[in-house]
Amino acid sequence: MEEQNFANHGKYIPVFHFFAIPVFVINFVWSLFRLRKLGLSFDGIFGVLLAAALVVLVFEARLFPLRVQDRLIRLEEQLRFARLLPADLQPRIGEFTAGQMVALRFACDAELPALARKVLDEKLTERKAIKQQIKNWRADYFRA
Repeated sequence: MEEQNFANHGKYIPVFHFFAIPVFVINFVWSLFRLRKLGLSFDGIFGVLLAAALVVLVFEARLFPLRVQDRLIRLEEQLRFARLLPADLQPRIGEFTAGQMVALRFACDAELPALARKVLDEKLTERKAIKQQIKNWRADYFRA
């Protein structure tokens, strides 16, 4: 496995990102084109609605497991934070948003306390900005 870092940690699923999404989007555009070319009809309108529903479905099918994954990461990180953060940060664990915890999961154990303090004190909320602060990347190869 390639060593994971900020530049390559995003995950692409070829069959989803490069096949399913383009096919469903092309189908939607084609349905709009046919509706315009052939005029308004029940079949044409229903075809566009069905194509739109399929586009929404394909995106939601990806987002549902990602939301569940974020909830699991939040739980894992709460346990990790309780173990690694210094006593003065322990009461502040509840202040972290799920997004902050998801981003902080990539910080190594040694780096986590200082970075966690910085995230809270500077009110950093953007996942990308938090990840860019990480110097020693802790890989996560079990992502959905």
